[in-house]
Amino acid sequence: MLVFAGLGNPGAKYENNRHNVGFMAADAIARRHSFSPWSRKFQGLICEGTLGGEKVLLIKPQTFMNLSGQSVGEALRFYKLEPSALTVFYDEIDLAAGKLRVKVGGGSGGHNGIRSLDQHVGNAFRRVRIGVGHPGVKEMVHGHVLGDFAKADREWLDVLLAAIADDAGLLAKGDDSSFMNRVTLALRDKLVPTGDDDRPPPKPPKQQSHVRQARPQQPAAKLPESGPMAAMLKKLFGKD
Repeated sequence: MLVFAGLGNPGAKYENNRHNVGFMAADAIARRHSFSPWSRKFQGLICEGTLGGEKVLLIKPQTFMNLSGQSVGEALRFYKLEPSALTVFYDEIDLAAGKLRVKVGGGSGGHNGIRSLDQHVGNAFRRVRIGVGHPGVKEMVHGHVLGDFAKADREWLDVLLAAIADDAGLLAKGDDSSFMNRVTLALRDKLVPTGDDDRPPPKPPKQQSHVRQARPQQPAAKLPESGPMAAMLKKLFGKD
């Protein structure tokens, strides 16, 4: 069995916060792959299904973000699973909005939910970091992550969540690189690029047909400078 955890804060007040994008990813996966209905267990909401041929437990801790490790740790201990069986979806301010990166292990990067998980289960789990952008100054970070996504954000967010759900089976198989590539391509195909490194190559100039290329180029017609025709043109176009 594998455990996929989406991080966030419980309650309608936080539902659309940037900090809750992990919950959103978990919900998208559950819907896309027809997981069982959500139920309460392990201090969280859980549902079960299959991804990439693997049985997966989805969990949304209801302990609030800063205590996420309590809920997820309880689930791992119940099923006697190692941290390597865990994949966590969460918001990342150090990635531009719409970016996504996957890695195993590493530090918390100041994220309280990840810090809690590190304390309760160790740090050798897979992290799916979903970019929500940085407000620019440290003092604004708290308000930024606890603020709702803007209406304009839904354009890229809906595409990103759909791609995460569509390709979650690749994560279950351990094919992290293919997962990242597929998500990036989905964003490229349906939206403007999310960054210079995601920008598709420029289209080559339109080629002329061989028939058109073979035709001799006609010089531009020279307008008369004097005579009746020149006088008429000057009158029509108001030239002195």
